[in-house]
Amino acid sequence: MRYISLVFCLLTLLPAAAQAEAPCNAENTACIMEELDTLIPSINETSWKDKAYRELAKSYTAEGMEDKALALVSKVENPDTKAMTIRGIGFAAADAKWPEKERYSALFKALAEQAAKIEHPPSQGIAWTYIAMAQAFADDDKGATITARAMSNEALRHKAFGENAEIQAERGDVAASMASIGEIDSEAFRNKAYRTVSKILMNKGNIDGAYESARAITNPYARAQALQYIIGGEPKNSSDKK
Repeated sequence: MRYISLVFCLLTLLPAAAQAEAPCNAENTACIMEELDTLIPSINETSWKDKAYRELAKSYTAEGMEDKALALVSKVENPDTKAMTIRGIGFAAADAKWPEKERYSALFKALAEQAAKIEHPPSQGIAWTYIAMAQAFADDDKGATITARAMSNEALRHKAFGENAEIQAERGDVAASMASIGEIDSEAFRNKAYRTVSKILMNKGNIDGAYESARAITNPYARAQALQYIIGGEPKNSSDKK
């Protein structure tokens, strides 16, 4: 009787066990991501585990499962990789072109909360920069400005506004790009941003925008280089490309 009872118990458990170990349909992305989510904790090397979580977070976001992606951020141990995970989620969301602005607002707020938990100041600053850039990519210029303004590290704040300006120039929004550069306190950083944006706009065929940005440069030599690019491309002498 004891033997029969044991066999019965095993037969009862087998379907559940088989179901748990059943492979995914190769076209079922969600199933494979769940398999990854279960597999990653068994990775012994912390840096490899962190990178695996980072990539999975990007995939979750791309598939519209940002809540699952956000849940992975706290599992990443290295602060730099955590910042890169925040970047990956933000950029994947921007690439997804969600129609709901509220969805982006909720995501960026959640990413900001995750960035605030990073105890390593340089990594935290980089995370804030990535959030601002992702907001600019998602056409949330107001949010990008607010995020960049809140950054305490001056150099990273300037970098964030410069990156935002480049993103805005790439999409052809000259006014937004000029507004972002105007937020930069440092004249040297501001001139560099104007020159970079001028080149971006020129490469896109927006000559008027390129000229407007070039003329905003206060350093005479840097302005001359930007204007020269408009009329004839890069200087022939490689030593002048500085």
